[in-house]
Amino acid sequence: MTSIRRKLLVWLLGALLIAGMVAAWGVYRQARAELDEVFDYHLRQMALALRDRNFEGLIVDPAELTDEFDFVIQVWSRDGVRMYFSRPHTGLPNQARLGFDTVQTEAGLWRVFATQERGITIQVAQPMSVRNRLAATSAFNTLSPFLLLLPFLGLIVWFVVGRELRSLETVARAINVRTASALDPLPATALPEEVRPLVDALNDLLQRLARVLAVQRDFVADAAHELRTPLAALMLQIQLAERAASEPERTAAFAVVRSGLARATRVVEQLLTLARQSPDTAERVTEPVDLAALARLVVAERSALADANGVDLGVTGVDSLTIEGEPEGLRILLGNLIDNALRYAARAGRVDVSVRRDGDAALLEVIDDGPGIPAPERERVFDRFYRRPGSESPGSGLGLAIVSNIALRHRARITLDDAPEGTGLAVRVLFSGQK
Repeated sequence: MTSIRRKLLVWLLGALLIAGMVAAWGVYRQARAELDEVFDYHLRQMALALRDRNFEGLIVDPAELTDEFDFVIQVWSRDGVRMYFSRPHTGLPNQARLGFDTVQTEAGLWRVFATQERGITIQVAQPMSVRNRLAATSAFNTLSPFLLLLPFLGLIVWFVVGRELRSLETVARAINVRTASALDPLPATALPEEVRPLVDALNDLLQRLARVLAVQRDFVADAAHELRTPLAALMLQIQLAERAASEPERTAAFAVVRSGLARATRVVEQLLTLARQSPDTAERVTEPVDLAALARLVVAERSALADANGVDLGVTGVDSLTIEGEPEGLRILLGNLIDNALRYAARAGRVDVSVRRDGDAALLEVIDDGPGIPAPERERVFDRFYRRPGSESPGSGLGLAIVSNIALRHRARITLDDAPEGTGLAVRVLFSGQK
């Protein structure tokens, strides 16, 4: 399981450790530079201090040479004869360059200073390894308190991060104790700024869930009410058919039963279509759809129904337009629009379907010459099971709700306007991204 506290601890302590290492390197470099200046000064002072000493006939006693003395001294006479060498085994060259110099020998690097006084050349040398060791010791002594404090810093980070994460634990407990029906907002007071966006997002989600559940409850109640009426009528007609005294009465009762079954079947089919075309369902695979070909196909499928109702149904204007969409969903959308237009069109009236370009968008339009829809009611007709007061046309009130869902899935915009000729309704669906 991933732990924010553990990750923060690892990253913070890792950053501190890296920063400490960088600081150690910087301190080492600084100590090395300062020690080089100090030791160079000592080399020069030691050489100058030896200039008044008499080296004639001086014999080096090996017993006097100890490892604690890091410096090596060489002295040459005016004619280049070495008069004194404190450590003959060091392998320093038998010559001197005046001033400071760094010399490579078999024993490593040496820092050398040579001066010449009264014809005598005095050279004082020191191994660079001594300087490096002293610089490292100085850097370690400087950073050792930090290294000792690193575990305590880890404990402080662990404690502080844990304390600040308690707000998340509080939010988690507040959610865990809730029941499925408790959708009231979480308290958002006294929360850190980093946690407040999470709580606000959760509250927004709870509000949306509450709205969805309310809509679902209303949907179930409306569906039950819409199905109860035809089912009750079916039961009554079946009872009448059972009690019919003659064949004509029985035939009439069964005709009503068939009509009721057709209505109940239509309602169920519309409910299933509405559920399948809901914007909340999983994303579907889209493909290029030729709106002109789709319009001709759907109009041809409804031509028999239009002829039966005495309505002139046809395609009045077609532009070659292709959009990215779901062919079946778009077919249902246009089919429901045409069904509504045929249902409300005047006897011997007409329904016109057109596909045309509107700027950068594709416009699908269905116009009828029926009574139209008053402007105050045009928003409500997209609600599920909504039927206009006084409407005698059969239907479930789901057709335009299905159209709205399909349009929403395709990010299309639906507008209801008066027909251009003044009588009837014009339904326009505007799609973007046409080709």
